Formats: sequence, structure tokens, C-alpha cells
Amino acid sequence: MIQLHSFRTRILLGYGAGILVLAVVFGWAVANLLTLGRASDLILRENYASILAAENMLATLERQDSQLLYVLLGIESTPPAGFMDLSGDFHQWLARAKDNVTVAGESGIVAAIEAGYQSFLSTADRLLREPSGPGAAASYKDGVRPLFHQVRADCIRLREVNQKTMVEASASAQEQAVRATWRMLVAGVAMILGGLVASIMLSRRLAQPVERMRAAAERLGEGDYEVEVPAEGSDELSQLGAQFNAMAGRLKEFHDLNIGQILAEKHKTEAILQSVDDGLLVVDPELRITGVNPMAASVFGLAPDSALDRPVEEVLGQRRIADLLRLAAQTGTPPRLAEDEDILSVPRGEGQAHYKFSVIPVRAGAAVISVVLLLRDVTRLRELDRLKTEFVMTASHELRTPLTSIGLSIDLLLDKAADKLSERERELLAIAHEDVARLKALVTELLDLSKIEAGRLEMDFARVPVGLICEKAATAMGAQAGESGRELSFACGGDLPAVRADANKITWVLVNLVGNALRHTPKGGHVRVAAGRAGGFVHLSVADDGEGIPLEYQAKIFDKFVQVKSDKTSGGSGLGLAICKEIVRAHGGTIWVESAPGRGATFTFTLPVAEYAPQG
Repeated sequence: MIQLHSFRTRILLGYGAGILVLAVVFGWAVANLLTLGRASDLILRENYASILAAENMLATLERQDSQLLYVLLGIESTPPAGFMDLSGDFHQWLARAKDNVTVAGESGIVAAIEAGYQSFLSTADRLLREPSGPGAAASYKDGVRPLFHQVRADCIRLREVNQKTMVEASASAQEQAVRATWRMLVAGVAMILGGLVASIMLSRRLAQPVERMRAAAERLGEGDYEVEVPAEGSDELSQLGAQFNAMAGRLKEFHDLNIGQILAEKHKTEAILQSVDDGLLVVDPELRITGVNPMAASVFGLAPDSALDRPVEEVLGQRRIADLLRLAAQTGTPPRLAEDEDILSVPRGEGQAHYKFSVIPVRAGAAVISVVLLLRDVTRLRELDRLKTEFVMTASHELRTPLTSIGLSIDLLLDKAADKLSERERELLAIAHEDVARLKALVTELLDLSKIEAGRLEMDFARVPVGLICEKAATAMGAQAGESGRELSFACGGDLPAVRADANKITWVLVNLVGNALRHTPKGGHVRVAAGRAGGFVHLSVADDGEGIPLEYQAKIFDKFVQVKSDKTSGGSGLGLAICKEIVRAHGGTIWVESAPGRGATFTFTLPVAEYAPQG
């Protein structure tokens, strides 16, 4: 059942009335257009047919007169057969004129044409039957010629009567069009004015309660929970007003109930933030600082109150940190940082303090509402790493000399006194020789790794062809591969660009990877070395057909002293891959492994192309 006082009904009635008026005016316009169309069609259909008949009768009559003159003048000896055929055409057009009499006086003209044409035909027939002679011209002039002109004049009069009627009908149609245009213009203006008045009245009726509700909502947003809007009547706006008043009442109750609890939680959160030992800095999506605890303030030398609501880059002066915060705010995910890229170093006294930082976006649903910068002081850990590296370097250096002496002594005994020793003593010396060699290799690797970590390993960078690196590795490992029954192949295309590298150290990396692959590949297996370009880097990979690397080892295979437990473990130090990693990183590249247990392993490292590599 339709409620006449409902908001929807009022809108429907208001716009329905406008649509009805549009429909009436549209129908009226269509009726006028149809009337004009019928008038134009009448002009063409009635008068044009009579004009066409008159024109064709004139043409036929003149052709018959011309043929008659040809005979009388002796140009043709006998009357042509077409003379009587033209008579049939004339009667055909005359019949059409008689069937289309629509104008006053037109029937008399048609009758005169018919009678005159019959006289013309009979006179012409008698003239054609008489022999040609001097009297023929006089007979034509006195008998046929007047009848020709009479019929011709009647045909012209028939044409002019219909033409005049067409002109008058066209003028009448034009007057009707002008009158219809003015009527539609007046009706359209009246409809526009009426629509404007109705729209103004309807908009006032509809906008007043909405405006009152908008003002009330604004006051409610400012914290005035006592606001109310008039809710008289039963339409939808009145019901909305009643619901608004009820909502304002519930908000007032909620505000009175929870404001104390919210403040308590806020103070608790602030207390936790202030008491955390790690540095915490919070920014909004526009990268303005919204919170900073004392630890973070001391790291950056800030006064916490003065830093609030200011751009983080302006306050910290750290472009890299600001870019990472912006990336987290835009993507909603923590930025991925490589090893040692998440360390922030700041001056502290005469030295430097080091902080490991994390950038964590805080989401509310799908939106990022803030980003947290967490700073953890790792200065002491970095110092311990430095001391450990220096200790290992010193110990390795000190161990090298006695190990060299012990090795020389054992070699001397094996060389000079082997005949004086028993079989058991020679076995013990051989074992000692192997252990000393292994210890010397371990000391050398420890010393190299310590130098790399301390930044003391000298690099002789130059433009090095990739083929040269592969050639050196093939020379060094080809014989070992052949003796062990493994196939070693190299695919280093000649069109690869030169890389910026220390040729000897990178060759050592490739040789170490190939040696590992040969040890873990069964006899008859295949070790493949390949190189290819990807952007500004050249990728070198070493793939084998061995037993692969267990998943639990793949994440830590490049750590120090890590060895995969297998039957082919040679008792090495577990430092080879760690040194490879550090050498590749010193070149500005990366190294990784791809493996599936039982399906072999592929070690890949990258080197920068010489033309793109940073110099220095």
C-alpha cells in the first residue's frame, strides 16, 4: 500500500509530474510533425501527378504536330506509324489527369483538353488523307494550327493551376509549421518555468530536514552529544532523524562509560613505549612522527616533544631510513634488506654506535595506519665480532710458522729417515703429514676469511673476460675430473662482456665450487659450468649430478664451519663456501644455491659487468 506522506512517494510524485508534462509535450510535438508530414505528402501525391500528366500531354502534342508538318512539307512521303502511337500516349496521360482532379475548375480544363484534342486528331486525319498540293498549307494553317494552340494552351493552364495550388499548399504548410513551433516553444518555456518552480519547492521540502541533520552531525562530530534533530512525521527522513537521535544518545552513553578506560589504556601504552629498552619511532602514512621513546630520541639526538608531527626525514636527516619507511607505508609489507643492510651506524663520542633496525607497517584491515622503526643496539655484538676476527687472524698468523716447521720436519723424516723407521712409524708420520697439511689449509682459510671480514684483503680489480676465468678453472680442474671419472664441461660464450673482478680470487671461487661439485658427483656423472648475462651482471653457475643438499642445510650452507653430512664429506674445514661468499660480496655480487635432494645442486654467483660496475 502506498503511503502518501512517505519521502519516497513525494519524490516519485514530484518527478512523475515532470515526466507526465514531458510526455504530453512530446506527444503534441509528434502530432504536429505528423500533420505537417501528411500535408506535404498530399501536395506531392495530388498536384504533382496532374502537373506530370500536363507536361507529358504537351510533349506528345508537339511531337505529333512536328510529324504532321514533315508530311505537309514533303520531308516525309507518308505519315509515320508513330503518329497514331503518340495519340495513344496522349490519351493515357489524359486519363491520369481525369482520375486526379483535385482543384476547383480542373475538371473543365481536362474536358476542354479532351474535346480540343479530338478535333485536332480528326482535322489532322482529313489533312493527311488529302493529296499534297497548294491547299495543304492553307488547310494546316486554318484548320490544324488553331486546334494545336488551343489544346496546348489548355495543357499549360492545367499545369499552372496545379502549380499554383502546390505553392499555396506549401505556404499553408509553412504557416502551420511556424504556428506549431511557436506553440511548442510556449509550451516548453511554460514547462521549464513550472519545473523550476516545482524543483525549488521540492528541493526546499527535501533539503530542510537534511540540512538540519547535517548541522546536527557536525555538532556531534565536535563532541556535542546533547544534540537532537526534529523527528516529527512518519516519512523516511523523520525515521532517520529518530535513529540519529537514538545514535547520539548511545554515543553519549559510550563516551561517558569508556573515556576513562580509553585514557587508561593510552597511558599504559605510552608507559610501555617509554620503558622499552630498544628504540621505537612511529610515523603515520604521511611520514610524520607520531611517537618516539627516549631510547630512539637518544639515538638520533632528539627532544621527543619537538619531534612530534614533523617529517621524519627532516628530523632524522637519514634519507635511507625515510625511503624504507615510505616503501613500507606504500606497500604495507616490511622492506626486504640484504645482510648488513639493516645496520644503522651513528656517531657516539669518539667512536660509532651500531643499531640493527626493522621497519614494520601497522595495518588496520587493508589500510596502513602507521609504520614502526625498531632499533636494537648491537654495538657490543659488533665489537665482539671485531675482536673475534682479530683473534682468529692473530691466532692463524701465529700458528702458521710452527705448522710450517712441523711440516718441514715431518717431510725431512719421511725423506731422510724412512728406511730406519718401522712400518707403524712411517704410517704415523704419513698421518701426521696429512694432519699438518689439513691444519695449514685451515689456518690459511681462517686467515683469508679474517682478512676479508676485516676489509684487509687486497683486491686487484681489472676488466677480466669471463672466458679467461673459465679457462683457468678448466686448466686447474680438468686433470682431477678426468682422473676421478667425472665429466667436466664449460659453456662460457665468447659474446659475454668483460667483468670487473680480481681474476685470481674469482678463479679460486670457481675452482672451489667445481671441486665441491666433483667430490659430490658419482663416477660417470657430469659437472657443468655455464655463464650468461642478466642485465648489468654476468651469472656463473656450477651444476652437478650429485646427491643434492638437504633442505635443512640450504639456508646455512654459506655459514662458517658448516658441512653437509654425507659419505663424500672429505673432512674439510667448512670454510670454503663462506670464503666464496665473502669474495663474491667484495666484488659487489651475490651467491646462492638451488638444489633438490637426489637431483644435484647448482651454485650460482654474479659479477658486475665492467661498464656498469662502480669504480674505486
